[in-house]
Amino acid sequence: MIQSEFPSALFIGGKWLPSRGGELFATLNPATEEILAEVPRANAEDVELAVQAAYKAFYGEWSETTPAERGRLLYRLAQAVQAHREELAKIETLDNGKPFKEALADIDGVIQTIEYNAGAADKLQGDTIPLGKEVVDFTWLEPLGVTAHIVPWNFPLGIAVRSVAPALAAGCTVVLKPAEETPLSALRLASLAKEVGFPDGVLNVITGYGEEAGAALVRHPLVRGVTFTGSVETGRKVMALVAEAPKPLVLELGGKNALIVFEDADLERAVGDAIEAVFGNCGQVCSAASRLLLQRSIQDEFMLRFRERASQLRVAPGLEDGDLGPLVSEEQWRRAMGYIQSGVAEGARLTLGGQRPAHLTRGYFLMPTIFEDVQPSMRIAQEEIFAPVVVTTLFEDEEQAIQLANGVSYGLVAGVYTQDIRRALTLAQRLETGSVWINGWYLGGVQAPTGGVKASGFGRERGLPGLHNYLQIKNIAIRL
Repeated sequence: MIQSEFPSALFIGGKWLPSRGGELFATLNPATEEILAEVPRANAEDVELAVQAAYKAFYGEWSETTPAERGRLLYRLAQAVQAHREELAKIETLDNGKPFKEALADIDGVIQTIEYNAGAADKLQGDTIPLGKEVVDFTWLEPLGVTAHIVPWNFPLGIAVRSVAPALAAGCTVVLKPAEETPLSALRLASLAKEVGFPDGVLNVITGYGEEAGAALVRHPLVRGVTFTGSVETGRKVMALVAEAPKPLVLELGGKNALIVFEDADLERAVGDAIEAVFGNCGQVCSAASRLLLQRSIQDEFMLRFRERASQLRVAPGLEDGDLGPLVSEEQWRRAMGYIQSGVAEGARLTLGGQRPAHLTRGYFLMPTIFEDVQPSMRIAQEEIFAPVVVTTLFEDEEQAIQLANGVSYGLVAGVYTQDIRRALTLAQRLETGSVWINGWYLGGVQAPTGGVKASGFGRERGLPGLHNYLQIKNIAIRL
């Protein structure tokens, strides 16, 4: 248990405060099922305090802070995260379960994200509009105000910072609610922000459950923008709450992403990328390649290599730094097992995994799992599993590949492996996804916008579009 490293308190207005209801809940180490810490279970009263603190800061000291000063504060925060890189990675590994090397890479991404937005803070500018000699017309970019950030458990600090950093760079103040499964790194971020000099109330962190703290935060009238990453089911609830008092909303709601391999592809590259795309972070990635679409002529060779590589992956507790850690919770493990049972019952061929590793009797571990001969209508081919489970389906030609890739309700990312640039760009045009990666997976970076279409949500994060989520345009016109 690492309770001593974390106050059993919420971070509101620059202070550590107990929850008004006095209730706590436990966060577990998914590798051992043991309690790591107990944190406050925030309620509507706590949300009210946090929003009021953010509102006061927005119209107080933060409003007097110049864009350049905001950028310098963010850069100091990036330096603080760098100084505590291994500590933060250990927190993520213990709280989420991921291998330590993956957690270190996540923290490196956090640093890059904060640095990028630090550099952009004083480069956000409006336009002049040519209306003729008698009128001067121009636009100002203004921060929205108080923004709410509800983030998931798969990349606890990475996804938090993906929206918090641009909001702060734009001049907003923030109330952050981390996932109840993984609240610890957000609390540590809050303490680092205070240490580097962020004014009280600019960044607030409340821990609690979505139906309590999250719902109260989204519907609060002083919250002027909401960013949510999570499931489609919860995303619909967030949309309904936002509709009560309309405000800007950014949603990323997962994916059922296709990695498409044509017969002219570099198979060694495609197989290697597929291993990481499918099994990285134990498959708990919105943009994971949970579907492999293979041209029939290369099926046997691709799958021979893929199965062999997957069978060599080592499943272990995160601090042992294997290739896969545990799933984040018992609920997630049972959900994954339910999908595996469904795939078998529907007639898909289970060729690898599908069960807990024999040497790990505690923790929420699952072997790398491969289904072949999967029909597009099967549940495992249509629904997001969010586990180290991949389904493979064959296609004959480009047209069938496009139909299969687009034949799900999601539309986050897709990947195309081919040496034919005409084919690659044709598919890029026709694939119904927010991103298309060609001859690579997890391409792009903090500078490149990401987001989904269809059931995968709307809005874009990262890059300059990510900053504009937290700005509103005011038009000024002057008659001369």
